[in-house]
Amino acid sequence: MKRSSTALSGLLFSALLLGGCASKDVTQPEQYSGFLSDYSQLQPAVSATGQPVMRWIAPGVKVGNYKYLQIRSVDFYPKPSASEQISNQTLDELRVYARQQISAAFGRRFQLLDPNAAPRPQTLVLRAAVTGVDTKAEGLKAYEVIPIALVVAATTTAAGSRDRTTELFVEAEMLDASTGQPVMRVVRKGYGQELENREEQVTLDTLKSVIDTIVNDIERFQD
Repeated sequence: MKRSSTALSGLLFSALLLGGCASKDVTQPEQYSGFLSDYSQLQPAVSATGQPVMRWIAPGVKVGNYKYLQIRSVDFYPKPSASEQISNQTLDELRVYARQQISAAFGRRFQLLDPNAAPRPQTLVLRAAVTGVDTKAEGLKAYEVIPIALVVAATTTAAGSRDRTTELFVEAEMLDASTGQPVMRVVRKGYGQELENREEQVTLDTLKSVIDTIVNDIERFQD
């Protein structure tokens, strides 16, 4: 069944929105990476699956008028570095997994074009990145700042032991390929699996559920 333009609009916007826990869990201004050229118009919003995000949509935009998509980038910003808890192999696996899943998801809704192809009418351009922040847990020194949007933070349980949570941040924007003007911007964070301690290694399995939420939002969107 052909989706309406409204459905496609919601599909596009929700496709970029990763999982969160509550409205207080939206990315804060001090956590913005600089990947986007403008954050000033971002407003609290809700994804198709009810998750909180910070988002801006160009007034009067009709995504249903677009037929094509160029995926310009799905990468890390800034460039990541391995650490004691996350290896270069995991970083590479995360990069590849994110690109594959996002490309496949959008490819089911748009005709994908070569990212270096000349602009044509009815084409959107996607720029997306996993981004870095500096987060400190209350009562505990920041364990490590990993400049790829992976934050290993500490929380204290009722029993007094410390669990470690993984947070994955993403920033993305859609541009009109013909004009270069922005159509949508979104900033969001999602949560991976908890780690038992600072020695436990972060793997792709620790974080892939955050990436999977992209596809989940695409498939679950309803007009």
